[in-house]
Amino acid sequence: MQKKIFIKSYGCQMNVYDSDRMLDLMKPYGYDITYEIKDASLIILNTCHIREKATEKVYSEIGKINKLKKGENYKLIIAGCVAQAEGEEIKKRAPTVNAIVGPQSYHMLPNIVSKFDKKHNTIVNTDFLTKTKFDKLQFGKPNSSSVFVTIQEGCNKFCTFCVVPYTRGAEYSRPIQDIINEINNYSKNGVKEITLLGQNVNSYHGLDTNQNERRLDYLINKISEIDSIKRIRYMTSHPTDMDKELINCHKYNDKLMPFVHLPIQTGSDKILKLMNRNYKVNEYLRIIEKLRLAKEDIALSSDFIVGFPGETDKDFDQTMRLIEKVKFSIAYSFCYSLRPGTPASNLSDQIDYKIKKERLYILQSLLKKQQKSYNEKFIGRNLEILFEKIGKHKNQFVGRSVYNQSVFMNSQKNLLGSIIKANINNTTNFALSAIPSI
Repeated sequence: MQKKIFIKSYGCQMNVYDSDRMLDLMKPYGYDITYEIKDASLIILNTCHIREKATEKVYSEIGKINKLKKGENYKLIIAGCVAQAEGEEIKKRAPTVNAIVGPQSYHMLPNIVSKFDKKHNTIVNTDFLTKTKFDKLQFGKPNSSSVFVTIQEGCNKFCTFCVVPYTRGAEYSRPIQDIINEINNYSKNGVKEITLLGQNVNSYHGLDTNQNERRLDYLINKISEIDSIKRIRYMTSHPTDMDKELINCHKYNDKLMPFVHLPIQTGSDKILKLMNRNYKVNEYLRIIEKLRLAKEDIALSSDFIVGFPGETDKDFDQTMRLIEKVKFSIAYSFCYSLRPGTPASNLSDQIDYKIKKERLYILQSLLKKQQKSYNEKFIGRNLEILFEKIGKHKNQFVGRSVYNQSVFMNSQKNLLGSIIKANINNTTNFALSAIPSI
């Protein structure tokens, strides 16, 4: 039987990166990727634990797989943050699962797969092996001109709503040269854009070859020395780690894209304190001011949690005023989702679901209006677009502007991997359309 591997990623970009590494790990053992689960002999669900009912969604997916693949010889692995948080429970509730692997131990996949037996004993490996993991990872040929590179994992911030410190562990930063080696491999295979990833990417503090600790601005400047890498991005950042050196990097490094994703979560100082975010609204606004002074055209993105325990109408109004003041190019917003085991789950003043949904609708309406207004400003302008993938329609290609906007353009020529100056001729709420620049 031909060995086919199917990997489904949930959640953040770091899971996408991890899924790519899992594929690279298994390819030397004869596994080819398939995008059809029915054809797979090895199935991996790379899970996310951030949202509410994440665990139940995994059990639902396991049930669907069992039904689809009934009577077939296949193996099923649950990986990622749900595996880390719920490993033993998954073993009890879903005996058809062959292995449960946490995000810090998936480099052991080849060894784990080799130990599968006919007795169907479920293997659980949720050890925190971050340093070992990156030493063991494989980096294959990318299938896009833009790739993610994880440079930092884990979190020491302990926001009261977040499970990341418990599923990804303490902060760890990869050595500078290891990252450069990985990117050099990609650059030789046509990659032109790198997005640096981390739970708190701007807390990066990796060692250089002389064992000196270096910050994110240093790493960005080192990467920019690779000629074939034309664009550099990073996410997700924490406001307390947005130092002046990184801000100046936006001013002086032309390869660093004019886009920053800087979550604030709420516009209320009271709620920020309950969230343990360790900054105040005015401090966040000063960072925004400094970024705009360094790079006048910088695009700003953020995250918002609506209906955190104790949030009053006044607190919500303060969030709305913050959004009106900053004018984000795009932002992501969600109702507060109670995560068992986090400090916020024990707060008594939980908000009624109906109120949370009403507030979220109001907030998202404003964010949508801002995004539409922001995108409309580019109609008639020429922008440099890196085209990364084929669109849904014939002769359509999809890329991104320097400001991280999705851009669609039709062309008889193959645009994949090309950076082309295009004229923006229309916009939707979420993307731009373009024609070749004359």
